[in-house]
Amino acid sequence: MTVRVLLADDQALLRQAFRTLLDVADDLTVVGEAADGGEAVSLTRELHPDVVVMDIRMPGVDGLTATAEICADPELQATRILILTTYETDEHVAQALRAGASGFIGKGIGAADLLDAVRTIAGGETLLSPAATRALIARFLATPADDPPWHRPEQFDALTPREREMVALVATGLSNQEIAERMFLSPFTVRAHVQRAMTKLQARDRAQLVVIAYQSGLAYGGTDQPP
Repeated sequence: MTVRVLLADDQALLRQAFRTLLDVADDLTVVGEAADGGEAVSLTRELHPDVVVMDIRMPGVDGLTATAEICADPELQATRILILTTYETDEHVAQALRAGASGFIGKGIGAADLLDAVRTIAGGETLLSPAATRALIARFLATPADDPPWHRPEQFDALTPREREMVALVATGLSNQEIAERMFLSPFTVRAHVQRAMTKLQARDRAQLVVIAYQSGLAYGGTDQPP
């Protein structure tokens, strides 16, 4: 299956460079380009891409605002947002996750890493560095500005103890394979637990699951978290 990508960046040369790189891959294709956040939202609604590579700083509507608008649209639930930024600060990354982004990359990323990043996001995974992300999420998402509608106590009550363990481990940045090795389970079993937890918590992807884990306190050594 070919992954359909929308590029959103106010720099035409950068968009062209990314288009050239992505279109060379047999499994990736660029379906549109946007020069600002407002155009990115409009084109996403029109084209329904699998992945939007979204710059943060753009004139008019910025990338974070556009990301939040796209992720809040029920008709665009299948679209994943990959944040592109020159400023890889903790605060920007945290804001991107709050807005609903599935991951982030820096503008200095190499060609192969860009392709892998798009594929990772399209596959429903999270593109977050465990070492860097654990600290920034703990700092910026532990006390969120707003309590999102999908973060309700009754939803956590629906999780089994094993599913809570999986959510807590996902929040550390571990992959399904790494969780499987730690818990002496098969990767298939881990994936099934994680998917069920995402469904119960109405999380669109693993990135949002990480946010939920920290906002709920599940990732801070609560009684349901494994050692």
